[in-house]
This record gives sequence, structure tokens and C-alpha cells, in this order.
Amino acid sequence: MTAHAGPLTYAGPVAARVVRWAGFAGAVLLTVTGWSGGALPDVPANRWDGVPVLAGWLVGTLLMTGAWWALRRGAPSTRWAYLTAGLWLLPLLVSAPLGSRDVYSYACQGWVYADGGDPYATGVAEAGCPWTEAVSPLWRDTPAPYGPFFLLLAALAATLGGGLTGTVLLLRLVALVGVLLAALCLPGLARAAGVPTRRAAWLALASPLVGVHLVAGAHNDALLVGLLLLGLLVLVRSPGKPRPLLVAGVLLGLAVAVKATALVVLPFAALAAVLGRYTVRALLRDAGWLAGGVLAALAATSLLSGLGLGWVAALARTGDSEQWTSPPTAVGFVLDYALELTGRRPGAVPVTRFVAVLLLAGFLAGLWWWSWRSVRRLSGARQRVHRLTAARVRVSLLGAGLALAATVVLAPVFYPWYATWPLLVLAVVTTRTTWFVLPCALASFLTLPDGTSLARFAKAPGALAMTGLVLVAAIWAARRASARKGPFLTPTV
Repeated sequence: MTAHAGPLTYAGPVAARVVRWAGFAGAVLLTVTGWSGGALPDVPANRWDGVPVLAGWLVGTLLMTGAWWALRRGAPSTRWAYLTAGLWLLPLLVSAPLGSRDVYSYACQGWVYADGGDPYATGVAEAGCPWTEAVSPLWRDTPAPYGPFFLLLAALAATLGGGLTGTVLLLRLVALVGVLLAALCLPGLARAAGVPTRRAAWLALASPLVGVHLVAGAHNDALLVGLLLLGLLVLVRSPGKPRPLLVAGVLLGLAVAVKATALVVLPFAALAAVLGRYTVRALLRDAGWLAGGVLAALAATSLLSGLGLGWVAALARTGDSEQWTSPPTAVGFVLDYALELTGRRPGAVPVTRFVAVLLLAGFLAGLWWWSWRSVRRLSGARQRVHRLTAARVRVSLLGAGLALAATVVLAPVFYPWYATWPLLVLAVVTTRTTWFVLPCALASFLTLPDGTSLARFAKAPGALAMTGLVLVAAIWAARRASARKGPFLTPTV
């Protein structure tokens, strides 16, 4: 992955106007579809209202995704990208929840905590949440897997909302704040990494995954990525300075206190924290300030909630769902099919998921080592200061984005909104984008408006196709590593 690519062009002002209004039409159509067949609280889960809803969902998603894809090389300008993405978000702000019923889980978990219960110890059904019927059956008996910071926000929403509708609206407001935080940080991060802001803003904000799942679906992933990007921006603007490092650590710690996924970013954030030459001493000094902020945020939110670290144990239940959209789970399904053909008892899914965790740990360690060696090499290079700084930032952010991408790929479960984690980080650092934009575009079609996953209708063929893709990717990666004597390329300064 290098810093050079083809020219960032778009088809012209007429094509840009077509893109803008085609995407807006798609957003309006999805909003209308949401009110007729979305994740409404009084409609049973996994139901939709026939051909009109399906047609509206498909056409709306095609319009938004196609418009986003058309300008993947760069919007006409940064301002144009922001205005267009904002235009697309407007109808989705007033849509019924789309693509998932998770917002009702958030609401009930907040209600349980506000009522004096422990959402980390019991499911919302057992705790007596009055809105349990709106929650997906899969998650009614599952403890909350989210961090204490988000749980406090959910409890505040449940307290101030005055009912389910008000609570959902406040949770959507929290998600919108997360998206706005991300939007605020994108230009600064892109400039620091030497990437055109007009492309970074477009890829990150105009994605259907952001509008449909983060905003209309009110997922807490919006707050996660907003805090992550804000913490990273503080780091790249003020490396080596104790006070900004503490602030950045607090922001990253709050991201972890929303979802534990943010943990994989911390080792790469530590590289961005260093000012001057990259030595072990400098890393320990500057990363120490950063770690202090992270621990302070985690300790403060855990103490404020009064629930300690109960959320850590609840993370084990996040893999209760089994779908072939997760590569490790798909491979497990295929192995189970083979075991059944030979008359043996199936049970490969837990094994392949465990192997995936080991692979993820090994990949993250190798990725960090490559990043560390790259920034050390760059710190000794004789280059102009601004080019050298951009190269260091690019390595650190690229490492963070790849770490999030690997976490998504090797996780035991996959939902479309998970793809926003690496998307928003990689958008500000890479110049070759198809390899992560294309999967995000495909992921936009995985769920129906009411949250029904299309994967459930194609378990066997989907598992076989995903396993084949895993094999092809493994062979390609092995050949690439062998040809270059290493898994990665150092970005050109």
C-alpha cells in the first residue's frame, strides 16, 4: 500500500449533480420504506410487508450505494462532500430505525440500569424492561456487552426520554453526535496523513453504512468512531506533549468504554504519540501519558456507573449469533458439513473461532512490529519535516485502520455497521481504496429494513462462498508476502 495512486477525478459537474440527487432520492426512499417496513417497536422481528418494502429497500440502497461508489476517487470539493453527505442524512434522521433492532436493546439496558438493576448480570427480559417486546429475541436474555460510558448515556436517555419513542430519539441524537465528531476530525487527519480531504470526507460520511446504520439505526458504533477519530486527531496535532496526550488518552478510553473494540487501536495510537526520534525510551514516556488518560477514563466511568468491570464478562455472549458473514464462522460451517458427511458430530465453529482469535493476536502483534520498524526507519530518514511528519502519521493511522479491519474480518460475528470502524480510519490514510470500499458497498445490502439478515436465507451457499474467498485471500497474501519478503509495504514518504 503506497502513498501514490491514480489521479483523483470525478466525471464533471453534471455527473456530480446526478450523484447528489440520486443519493438523496435513495435516502428518501429508504426513509419511506422504514416507516412501512422498518424496525418498528410494535411490529414483530423478522417480518416485512411484501414486495413494496423489498423493492423500496433495494432501489433505495442501490441509489445510495451507487452514488457513493461513483465518486470514490474524490468528490468535487470537500465542501461539496460535506453538503451532499449532510443532505443524504436529513431524511434518515426522521426515519424509523433501519437495519437492526439494537436501539431497543440500548433503550432497555439503559432502563434496567436507571431502574437500579445490573444490565451486566441479566438480560432485559428478566430485569422487567417494559419495552422487551421491541428487542430482538436473540438479545432479550443477553447481558449488555457495552462499556460503562455508553451504559450511562443509555440510562440518561431512558430517564429523560419519558418512554420508548423519546428514548430512541435521544439515542439517535447520541449517534448523530458521534457522526458529527467524526466529520469534525476528518479534514485534520486527512491533511496530517497527506490524503485529499475531499475524498476522505466523501468516503467516510457519504457511505450508506453511516446514514442507514449509524444514524437511522442509531448504533453506538457512531459514538465509538467519533471518539476514536477525535482522540487520534489530538495525538497527531500535539505528539509528545503531556497534557494533549492525557486528553487523547481520555478520549480513546471513552471509546473503549463504549465498545471494547477500540482497544486494538491503542498500540498504534501510542506510535502517533511520540515526538522526535522513535526510541524505546521515547515510546514508554509518551505512551505512558496516553495510557494514563485511557486508564483514567475507564476507571472514572466504571466507578461512576457503580458496576465495575462487569461488562468485560458480558463480552463473551456477543458470539451467540452464528452467521456465515463472519469468515471464521463460515469456515466452521463448511467443516461441520464435511463432518456430517462422514458421520461425525459437528462442532467446528467454536474451534475455528478460537483459531481466528489466535490469528488476530498474531496479526496485530506483527502489524505493530512492522509499524514500529517503519516509523523508526522514517525517523532516521533525511526528508523535509512536513513530508516526514505525514509519513509517520500515515504509518500510525494505517496500522490502526488495518487493526480494525482485521478485527472485523476475524471476529466471531459480523454485522454491516462493524465495517464503519475501519472505513472511517482508512478513509483518511489510504490512496488505494477499492479493497475496503467494495466490501462496505456489498455490506450495505446484507440487512432488510426491519433488521432481518439476508445471510439467514443462504447459510450453506454463503458459507461455501465465504470459505472460498478466505482460501483465495490466504493464497494471495502468502504469495505477496513471499514476493516481497514481508507482509506489508512501507508507505512512500
